[in-house]
Amino acid sequence: MKRRLDYVAVEGPIGVGKTTLARRLAEALKSDLLLELPHENPFLPQFYANPRGAALATQLHFLFQRARQIQGLRQSDMFRPTHVADFLMEKDLLFARATLTDDELDLYHQVYNHMTLASPVPDLVIYLQAPPEVLMRRIYERGIDYERRIDEAYLRRISDAYVQFFYQYESSPLLIVNTQDFDITDGEENFELLLEYVRELRPGRHYLNPQPA
Repeated sequence: MKRRLDYVAVEGPIGVGKTTLARRLAEALKSDLLLELPHENPFLPQFYANPRGAALATQLHFLFQRARQIQGLRQSDMFRPTHVADFLMEKDLLFARATLTDDELDLYHQVYNHMTLASPVPDLVIYLQAPPEVLMRRIYERGIDYERRIDEAYLRRISDAYVQFFYQYESSPLLIVNTQDFDITDGEENFELLLEYVRELRPGRHYLNPQPA
């Protein structure tokens, strides 16, 4: 018997394809879609231009935004079709620890602990991976001007933070997908392979690491 999936979260570093995959999964599973909204964060372009000067404002804006989204998810009718999201609430702490000074992080934790809602636990988390040089190429190809200020050292730091986070992650079944040579955001055959994994996946930690043709 196939498991019921009420809530699926897609995660991974910038440029890995999580939003595109979330959209495709939502369509395939006939689900509601919950997306993070970086274009609504007025501090993000400033952050990529001057990370030190805008890191705290950027993280607090994302924190408030995601808390509102998670509250909406908790209050929605969970008997409706699957919810697919392109973020976990926990990612805010991941980015905060990678970008803030100790004093800023202390302040951020105070705000986080005061307002963060207990988010529903996903029935499945899909963690997309790719090397920083691949992420850089994808970021450049999608053509968002302010993202082109991202440097590879920053992407490597964020990618390493994701690796460490998911190394310890045990809250949900986890599918780790190596996307270096596996385009799940475009090719129909690749997407159908991943969708088959999603529909048949059992509890625990699993890996999808296709080799290039």
